[in-house]
Amino acid sequence: MQSVVYQKVSEFKKKYPLTISWRLRQHSKVIDLHLNPGEVVKYAFAAQKNDNPLDIITTNVVALTNKRILIGQKRLFFGYFFTAITPDMFNDLKVSMGIIFGKVYIDTVKEFVPFSNIQKEALPEIETCITEYMMEEKKKYGQLNTHANG
Repeated sequence: MQSVVYQKVSEFKKKYPLTISWRLRQHSKVIDLHLNPGEVVKYAFAAQKNDNPLDIITTNVVALTNKRILIGQKRLFFGYFFTAITPDMFNDLKVSMGIIFGKVYIDTVKEFVPFSNIQKEALPEIETCITEYMMEEKKKYGQLNTHANG
């Protein structure tokens, strides 16, 4: 059975083939390991997790679920890197476009996460998915905090 994360990131890669990314199946497996029960993958994309257009070896898969943003990278020999961004930690999103590639920056309470070497035509789709998701989730968090404090 094919992973939902891998299926979604493959769809992204077919739609935007100029995006520089490698080993998508292995990176998707990292996210699969950390999916919680009841967590549903809504969207996934791949990019280089850095701000340097010449660094093309740091591919990460980014997945939006119904609960959080997950970022996974399988290391070449052993181990992996995994990051989860919950809606309460999300601050802002920045998009920049160059001649061929674009960048997406996710600003969280703790860090600034850059993603580069993304085909520029993919930028509006990524921005829309992340922004709409976060606005919806922030509303839920606002309601939870109101009930908790009231």
